[in-house]
Amino acid sequence: MRKPRDYDAELKALEDKARDLKERKVKELGELVIATGADALTADELAGALVVLAETTDAGKRDAWAKRGAAFFQGKSRRSAPAADRDNGGVQTQPGGAQPASGGTGAQ
Repeated sequence: MRKPRDYDAELKALEDKARDLKERKVKELGELVIATGADALTADELAGALVVLAETTDAGKRDAWAKRGAAFFQGKSRRSAPAADRDNGGVQTQPGGAQPASGGTGAQ
């Protein structure tokens, strides 16, 4: 005879896993805000900027933002390499790896 499944235990395990994933996502997003220097913005400024980003459907802007983000992360991961050996994709970074908030490719 087969052992009956414990649906309550399975459901609890899935809920725990979902909660852990959500906590991890929130933590990583917070770390990203800090790493980019966006924690210097007010909550209203940051929320407004994120709303604009989320509402943008212009593929060209989104592609430019993606390239800029990739360059940011590449600069972070290669921080220990000598400056002459870094490949920032032609993007100049400010001290700390943050990009300027205005000007530059894809800003708006």
